[in-house]
Amino acid sequence: MIQNIKNNVKAKAYLALFATSTIWGTTWVASKMAVAEVPALQMSAIRQFIAGSIFISYFLFLKKMKWPSITEFRWLTVMALLMFVFANGFSTWGVKYIPAGMAALIGTLYPLSVVIIEALFYGKRNITPLTLTGLILGISGVALVFYENAFQTRGENYLFGILVSLLAMISWSLGTVFLIRNKRNINPYYGTGWQMFISSFFLYALAWFNQPLLPLSKISWHSYGLIFYLVLLGSILAFIAFIYTIRKLPAPIASLYAYINPLVAMVVGAILLSEKITVTIIWGAIVTLTGVFLVNYSVRRNAAKIIAEAEI
Repeated sequence: MIQNIKNNVKAKAYLALFATSTIWGTTWVASKMAVAEVPALQMSAIRQFIAGSIFISYFLFLKKMKWPSITEFRWLTVMALLMFVFANGFSTWGVKYIPAGMAALIGTLYPLSVVIIEALFYGKRNITPLTLTGLILGISGVALVFYENAFQTRGENYLFGILVSLLAMISWSLGTVFLIRNKRNINPYYGTGWQMFISSFFLYALAWFNQPLLPLSKISWHSYGLIFYLVLLGSILAFIAFIYTIRKLPAPIASLYAYINPLVAMVVGAILLSEKITVTIIWGAIVTLTGVFLVNYSVRRNAAKIIAEAEI
């Protein structure tokens, strides 16, 4: 019976991994479709406000959780800025001007950025020859896709889209480093809800200063449908599935979503948005994902080696 329970949990974890990989891949395309009408930062603000409100309401009123302390609020605000204002908000802004598949591929580079940040600012000597190879491959693969898209699908503000997408990826990396070094004992779902909720006000302020806002009554039902897809599936279901996955599966398997969702974004973008997929773009994606895999593998191997040496 115990074995059956373990098998059932494992099956659910793999189902959660599949959901995370596919849903987050489609959210890049859904975001691109939504920002065709709604200003990107405003759309992101609406999405995070609704998703955050749902999470917070569930835990506050149904689970009877306590309000975060002042110290926790400060921590949540920093995380909100890094992970949802600049990372999610800017990636949504960037996808307006570049193909969804390319935006997803840039987002996949965050493990490379984490390694560089820790080496430059924390003196962490974790760049081995294998790590360096992965860094070079990852950057080269994105450069290849960038080169191909520059001639095939380049439109107005293409370079701006690349820039804000890179800034979003770096912000996600900074948020990851901050989280690792400043952990808090707070329910991850509850904490995520607060981060989303807090970020929505910053996003709305940025949208108000930088982009003409669209009155809510003027947003079409089509765009509202896309926003609710992003809220219910992208921000709630996929996030719950993601946290469940990393709790129930080994880290190397749980991290597979990062290699799958850009491929999903490329395929769905080609089907729904007629984004071109060429042999060069495919090779660029393969090279990028290979580089990310090598970096992740080398970091895990270095960590295991350090632990083994400490035990000796």
